[in-house]
Amino acid sequence: MSRVRVHNFSVSLDGFATGEGQSLDEPFGHAGGRLHEWFFTTRTFNAMQGKAGGGAGVDDAVSGTWDSGIGAEIMGRNKFGPQRGPWEDHAWTGWWGPNPPFHTPVFVLTHHPRPSVEMEGGTTFHFVDATPEEVLRQAREAAGGLDVRIGGGPSTVRQFLAAGLVDHMHIAVVPIILGRGERLWDGLEGLEKNFQIESVTTPSGVTHMTFTRR
Repeated sequence: MSRVRVHNFSVSLDGFATGEGQSLDEPFGHAGGRLHEWFFTTRTFNAMQGKAGGGAGVDDAVSGTWDSGIGAEIMGRNKFGPQRGPWEDHAWTGWWGPNPPFHTPVFVLTHHPRPSVEMEGGTTFHFVDATPEEVLRQAREAAGGLDVRIGGGPSTVRQFLAAGLVDHMHIAVVPIILGRGERLWDGLEGLEKNFQIESVTTPSGVTHMTFTRR
């Protein structure tokens, strides 16, 4: 069976995976880009933007595995956009422009389903109101035997971890203190027992932790 994976998921030293006050101009709230500065300098990130160059060290080597073998993604509504409640603007198609970097079916968890949106490059957003188990079933069917990535945000990753559905996870622990926002680990006491955990710290100060299901 295909695996369920989490990649390049950044958290602060105090456990926050996004800041407080998400808005159209600040997708990560008061955290701004601080959680992801380590990634913005990599060759992998530049390639996602259609650009050359970037660092080719360990940060790049780890982050570059994010799309290998992925056939579908699942994300929460807050990763897709800043709107809450019933959709007021169906013209919104995400933060990523006309050609999002996913190039697979993407299942957006929401209590307010809407028609699917087909984008350039093979990305189609499907909006579903379903349990983690049910949306994973749909994503696996769409993935055609390839792996399914849980793209975030923190509440979505936390749901899939709590349900015991994650097989592999890469967490980048970034040396900043956010103080407020949304935490990843709340309610997951003892989670480490289910995984083999390895870590490496790079010159950027980031500690990359990989969790592989036992």
